[in-house]
Amino acid sequence: MERILAARPDAASAPEPQSAGELADRLQRPASVALALPRLGLPHLQVAEVLAALAAASRDVLGSLLDVADNDRADDLDAVLEALADHALVWPDGNGLLRMVAPLRQVWDTPLGLDAPLAQLLANTASDELGRMLATLGIKPSGNNKQQRLAALIDHHSDPDRVTALVAKAPAAARKLLEQQADRAPERSGFILFGAPSPDSGPGERWALERGLLIRERHRYGPARMPAEVALVLRGPDWRPPFTPVPPVVRSVSVTTPEIEREAAAASMAFAALAASALRVCAANPPARLKAGGIGARELSRVGKAAQCDETVVRLALEAASEAGLLARDGDRVAATSAYDTWAEEEPADQLAVLLRAWWKLPLTPGGSRDEDGKALPALAGTPPCGGCVQARHGLLTAAAQLPAGEGAADPRELGPVIVWRRPLADELPQDATPFATLIREAELLGVLALGALSPIGAALLADDAQALVDACRRLLPTASDSARFGSDLTAVVTGTPSTALVTLLDSVADRETSGAASVWRFSPGSVRRALDAGLTPEAIAADLAAVAVEPLPQPLSYLIHDTARSHGRARVVSAACVIHGDEPALLAELAAHRKLTRLGLRQLAPTVLICQTSSDKTLAALRSAGYAPVGEKPDGSVRIERTQRPRAASPVPPPRLPGGRSRPQRPEPSTSATRTAVDLSALAARLLAGPQDIPEPDPWDGRPYGSDTEEIIAGYARNLPYTDVRQLAHAVNEGLAVTIEYVASSGSETIRTLSRLELDAPYLNAWCHLRSDGRVFTLSRIHGVMPA
Repeated sequence: MERILAARPDAASAPEPQSAGELADRLQRPASVALALPRLGLPHLQVAEVLAALAAASRDVLGSLLDVADNDRADDLDAVLEALADHALVWPDGNGLLRMVAPLRQVWDTPLGLDAPLAQLLANTASDELGRMLATLGIKPSGNNKQQRLAALIDHHSDPDRVTALVAKAPAAARKLLEQQADRAPERSGFILFGAPSPDSGPGERWALERGLLIRERHRYGPARMPAEVALVLRGPDWRPPFTPVPPVVRSVSVTTPEIEREAAAASMAFAALAASALRVCAANPPARLKAGGIGARELSRVGKAAQCDETVVRLALEAASEAGLLARDGDRVAATSAYDTWAEEEPADQLAVLLRAWWKLPLTPGGSRDEDGKALPALAGTPPCGGCVQARHGLLTAAAQLPAGEGAADPRELGPVIVWRRPLADELPQDATPFATLIREAELLGVLALGALSPIGAALLADDAQALVDACRRLLPTASDSARFGSDLTAVVTGTPSTALVTLLDSVADRETSGAASVWRFSPGSVRRALDAGLTPEAIAADLAAVAVEPLPQPLSYLIHDTARSHGRARVVSAACVIHGDEPALLAELAAHRKLTRLGLRQLAPTVLICQTSSDKTLAALRSAGYAPVGEKPDGSVRIERTQRPRAASPVPPPRLPGGRSRPQRPEPSTSATRTAVDLSALAARLLAGPQDIPEPDPWDGRPYGSDTEEIIAGYARNLPYTDVRQLAHAVNEGLAVTIEYVASSGSETIRTLSRLELDAPYLNAWCHLRSDGRVFTLSRIHGVMPA
């Protein structure tokens, strides 16, 4: 409290919190302000906004404006000022005034809807203009220089009684204009239209301008502005800026510690099982990434269906796992890392602790699935970090922790307004119907909140104690179960979280039906056949299941395993490139044993049937080369007749195109009776030698236009390209074709890029880069060569 008392006149002798040098060094760093702002509560920002509007004010002036001078809220104001001083944002100077760090003042363009103070608005006003204002007001300054005139005008406009009396004598139009402008935020134009001054002021505005109640820029640009001192007076003595030192009320109900722990254990155990199942699906079949980045709704739905959990749990598990390093981008997919293999072998409590620590530090809200337009958002999209999301998480747990002991929120949604009060700068999701509904839902799914109260897991997260978090998870979650109960209805039930080995075994021979506090698998002929296809024998399957069974295997399950095994493999399927068959078993046996035909991969399935791993054409050639005389067969069994094919062009070759896109005229075919005109070969050779060696490059100044506008634009910027490459690139842009370019980066390195989806935006070329599998922007002047793709 010494820092706050130092701002009061009766406590001027109180010590300063820091030396001037230390304070200046700490306060003038915008980064420090950016880090402190998200941690400030609503009353802190409200007080800071008032101080930003007043520029400099004493503690008593601030208290009077907030109406906390002589009531119980004065202690709340002192606590707020103390917190702002702890963050080095506000401090008292030696004159009893509260000062604010400059970067914090710049957060508000118009604090409290007020414009700049009179001194700032009149800083560039000429001394003669100030003298005319004082003469109109009937005020005689102590001197005739600008500073003395400005001080006299500020002294007059800072006196509420004199400003009120002056406005009371104003014409009706001027009084109405002033009252309207005092209640609305000042206008700030986004640009200045030079050479176009504002329209002439009306009579009411001219009256206010002549007396300094409104100020206009020296060159009459933009609207007239009202000084902050004048606006505060015109708002009346009863106007007060908002100050909410007390958080919103949360209705509470009585809950006991065992009830909280029981609810938290159920929620966290269910999430741990579902998250492990979802990550197991991703490890077995990595989800594909969208071209724009992230995992789309279709892949999320696939993972959720396979893991039997909803999309919110899938998003939460994937984002937390990615933050913990269990998942990583692998080309066009998101695959499990080696850290996942270690994590999967741990106990459920330790697995949950890893995901909880990752969730606590996530710079986003994983459950955010919709944007402002209601469109689905991908998961793991690599969105920019959101510091407000982290602060919202802290605000939620702090709000729950400050509920009375033995009580929880009757409706957890009522904690949302408390988060807004504690972290007003935290980002809310567009999909939330109530404040921070998605965040509260995540906390309940994880067992951080239980029955509207903070669970032991949440308390450990709030304390940022990693060991306490692990201990809480181990106390609430049972160890992984290594056994199952097999029923005569061909089901296997595992209570709690099954171990990785048990899940692997049951997934290989049965289909999972439910997950959560208890998991159920069902056996069927198809699931048992799947295990047999994987190479297991019926004896091995029965032995493995008996090893994890609480009781002996029921008879229906044993019958299912052996009945399925008896029919397994009775029909076999083999792949073959072609089949050789005949009527002579001795000939087929000779072919199968022939050393020169070994490379064909022959295998005898029956006395008169051989299968071959080589195509039919190559097999025919090899057999004929070995001295045999086979024939080919069509799919319908008839003999294939081989005739020599004479290749012919499908259509005549089109004539070459002339420069400028013109086609050469077709010469009519001469009739059989036409006589050919004799050609003088010497004259033709002379004409060819006299003609240009190549097509001249276009030159609009010399009457040789470009073939298209695209050519001309590219030639103007791509100075390193010859004209032939310019034509090639222009043709690709116009026709939507892919090209390969030689490109020199700004670092000087030369690369070869294949591009498609070309869009010309001179001096740049927007294209899809096949090397980077992403959209890129290329500078035309750095392209040194163009080739067809």
